[in-house]
Amino acid sequence: MYKDRIAVALGDFDGMHRAHQTVVTGASNVIVYCVNNRFSLLQKSIFQQRYPNAVFADFDEIKHMQGEDFIEKILIEKFNAGVVLCGFNFRFGKMASWSAADLREYLEKKDIWVRILEHLDFEGEPISSTRIRKALQDGDVENANNMLGYNFTFESEVIKGDKRGRTIGFPTINQHLPDGLIVPKYGVYESRTFVDGREYKSFTNIGIRPSWQVEKPLCETHIFDFDGDLYSRNIRIELVKYKREEKLFNSVEELRTQLNYDKSSIV
Repeated sequence: MYKDRIAVALGDFDGMHRAHQTVVTGASNVIVYCVNNRFSLLQKSIFQQRYPNAVFADFDEIKHMQGEDFIEKILIEKFNAGVVLCGFNFRFGKMASWSAADLREYLEKKDIWVRILEHLDFEGEPISSTRIRKALQDGDVENANNMLGYNFTFESEVIKGDKRGRTIGFPTINQHLPDGLIVPKYGVYESRTFVDGREYKSFTNIGIRPSWQVEKPLCETHIFDFDGDLYSRNIRIELVKYKREEKLFNSVEELRTQLNYDKSSIV
């Protein structure tokens, strides 16, 4: 009955975590309407690659709309929605005065079906962007990934570094985290690096490097079994597991010993 109708999924979709994914998979060829574009957990460029049907709202424009205006002007006039999907806690309209239940009551009088998705739990509590951000800030990247449904990932340009790593047998690529993306706990992570469609094991240090400090948090990644020039290329990194905190090393030899241990601990 509803399969040929235009479906619109509503939400902030910051990170598009597992609970969000239940919303956008609730219909085929769904338009993903992102109402509040934070992108602190999944940068916009990757979001667009994964969800080419996404439409990004001008939040400053819609936040002052009355609930009825949002429904009429956005859902009906703009999208011609026949099916609307949202989470149980979705709110909209000026001062967030309209609820998902209000949305259903209004639209079903117009023969527009509204599907409200209940919360999805992880370890006994609802999955939320707030929980995931806290897990990343605490270095608990494994649980963050479990809630996201994929490895925390980013992509950014490889920039020039001081080339110190290559002098001790551990060349690295240097990157800054994309603007707006949450900064995970400083330290060393087991990671995966993707170059030309191929996945490489790696480890990544995120932080300010206590031994040779930098002013802005830097991501330095040593890629296993790779030899090539990646300067100025946009390279994707996935964080898999938190290994240790940053350390202040008293000598180059002490640093080399630690890096050898870090590498050997990744299987």
